Amino acid sequence: MRVRNFTRNLLLITLGGIALCASADEPIPPFKSPAISPGDPRSGYEDAGFRTDTRQIANTGGISLGPFALGQDPPLGLPILPADRQPEPGAIELGRKLFFDRRLSANATLSCAMCHVPEQGFAQNELKTPVGIEGRFVHRNAPSLYNVAYLPVLFHDGREQHLEQQIWSPLLAGNEMGNKSRGGVLERLRGLDDYAREFRAAFSEEISEVTLGRALASYQRTLLSADSAFDRWYFGGDTKAVSTAAKRGFKVFVASGCADCHQLDVGHAPFTDDDFHDTGIGHRAALGRDDVPRTMQIAPGVIIEIDTTLSVPYIADEGRMAVTGDPEDRWRYRTPSLRNVAITGPYMHDGSIASLEGVVDFYAAGGAPHAGLDTLIRPLDLSADEKRDLVAFLTSLTGSNVAALAADARLAPIGDTHGSP
Repeated sequence: MRVRNFTRNLLLITLGGIALCASADEPIPPFKSPAISPGDPRSGYEDAGFRTDTRQIANTGGISLGPFALGQDPPLGLPILPADRQPEPGAIELGRKLFFDRRLSANATLSCAMCHVPEQGFAQNELKTPVGIEGRFVHRNAPSLYNVAYLPVLFHDGREQHLEQQIWSPLLAGNEMGNKSRGGVLERLRGLDDYAREFRAAFSEEISEVTLGRALASYQRTLLSADSAFDRWYFGGDTKAVSTAAKRGFKVFVASGCADCHQLDVGHAPFTDDDFHDTGIGHRAALGRDDVPRTMQIAPGVIIEIDTTLSVPYIADEGRMAVTGDPEDRWRYRTPSLRNVAITGPYMHDGSIASLEGVVDFYAAGGAPHAGLDTLIRPLDLSADEKRDLVAFLTSLTGSNVAALAADARLAPIGDTHGSP
């Protein structure tokens, strides 16, 4: 392999899922709000003069959301959480700390927040699919955690129904957090003085499968995000809240049948039917394709030419069928909500589409046709202007509090292997 176009002395590292980029001779400016820059999408790196907008993690600060975190007064566009989905107030801070603690992984290197990065929409903008423990390949995109409290089914294939149980899937996955057993995770936490004390304070109980699940679920149930420009227009009656293009785009959205899957309700809008659909993405991936790169960019201005075969390992992914065993469910995946969609890419269950424009083009073309394609998906006769308007509408769905949620997240200490944080 040969290295070419090495034109700047830059250092690129990743800390807790946040890309840091700095030259040796100039100070690092303050972090930009995620409302402006929700992470580093790595676009522009082909230009040797490019500087990423994502900066030092220490400069993000930490500001509490206060009473809003109880979920009893959700932002405009969302319903009040049912009583059985309300976070436990005394467990929110503990759950936030656990969410950022790398000691939950088998070798104390990976936390929940490293795949669900607050500044990147509680998803991961930088990669199609996350990198698991010891660099292992994870074959599905990291879904955003915004409004996860409302979901009746979890994961792309719907294999769990409750946040309290959901946590064990990534904790025990050999290519994610790599733990061998539930007991091993619990024993590790019981050996940390800070957690033994904090679990007793939150639950008047010791650390257990149940209390660990309750703590992490309580924090995730505070991640309610809405009050978008669309909400202020559609539900709030503010005619000036969105652009004319976004209003036209909403008409296209409804007329084209997008709202059949990404549904609205009376007084609020989940933008999902919580059902499973085959868009053709899974089928297309199963067919295989020649995507072996001949060049690879490994840092800003650093490109290597590859003279050997390099490919991502293929893992058969049958979608919902892996859960139900029903062949009718092959390549069906859960409909994601469109809230905050502009800041939670890349898209589809495998992260295979990088931009909203690409998603619109995919559906306008009728998805990826094959025998099992969902009957709701069909070619759409959209003009270039209609596509732009549709993207304008989707962009209007970004909640007003994404920066506040990221700031609240950064109140958490980040645990490591050096004793109590």
